[in-house]
Amino acid sequence: MSPLRDALERYITMRRGFGYKLRCQALLLSRFVADMEQQGAAIITTKLALDWATKEARPPTWPGRLSAVRAFARHLSSTEPRTQIPPTDILAARQRRTPYIYTDQEIGSLLNAMLTVRSAKGLHRWTYYCIFGLLAVTGLRIGEALRLKHDDVDLGAGLLTIRDTKFGKSRLVPIHSTTVAVLTDYAKRRDAVCFTPISPTFFVGEQGRALNHSAIHLIFRTVARQIGLRRPGDAYRGPRIHDLRHSYAVATLLRWYRAGDDVEQRLPILSTYLGHSHTSCTYWYLSACPELMEHAARRLDARWEQAS
Repeated sequence: MSPLRDALERYITMRRGFGYKLRCQALLLSRFVADMEQQGAAIITTKLALDWATKEARPPTWPGRLSAVRAFARHLSSTEPRTQIPPTDILAARQRRTPYIYTDQEIGSLLNAMLTVRSAKGLHRWTYYCIFGLLAVTGLRIGEALRLKHDDVDLGAGLLTIRDTKFGKSRLVPIHSTTVAVLTDYAKRRDAVCFTPISPTFFVGEQGRALNHSAIHLIFRTVARQIGLRRPGDAYRGPRIHDLRHSYAVATLLRWYRAGDDVEQRLPILSTYLGHSHTSCTYWYLSACPELMEHAARRLDARWEQAS
């Protein structure tokens, strides 16, 4: 093992000890170190980092790749002063993408289209219907939904246990009785097809195996084009799966505002429900929807009038 790879393993272990998952970063940095080893380089330089970040990768991924190397280089610089830390203004990350807010009609069309998907045993359409429906009514991340195990889905209590989240915390997510009914029906269909499932996950393919992200994203893109949510040939543009989470958050905030609730007081509840690490992450949604901005501005004006 090279000194650089040994340093990488210590770095990943240390960061994970602080609660970070670093799945993507660990993979990226392992590839970066392999590239350096191939070139016989032992010291990180800005040129090496930049060359690797932009090599054989799509431009939208460059900032993230370089950011992973930058953090590793910053760590190494404390023990190897020759290490160069790539400046933050190189390949600066783009601003956070404005979310697409689905209408109820679009979500309905998406779910109905999922029920038209054909497969050998007829289970796929129900699996996709339930997964995307669950994302729409709970705001779960797609990874959280796919990792749900049988024991995590308590249909009797109407509770989901979300484990191994983005920030290393677990949380309970209550679900509506109508969602319970749909998931109960799915479980019966799944068990009728998969007598001895290979995977312990709640959602499985027709062979009883866990579903992977690639397959889910592929079916989403295909169906989204069929119903006109995406244009043919758009691989990276248009509504995304993650926008279902954004749509849930915005819809919840709008419902509170329209009901006259104290949104500022209730925001931590939504933040906890969504599994955000900070309430500031939830505040971001206020700028994602013009109507939310209008409601927030009116509340602020009313406070100023009371203060004066």
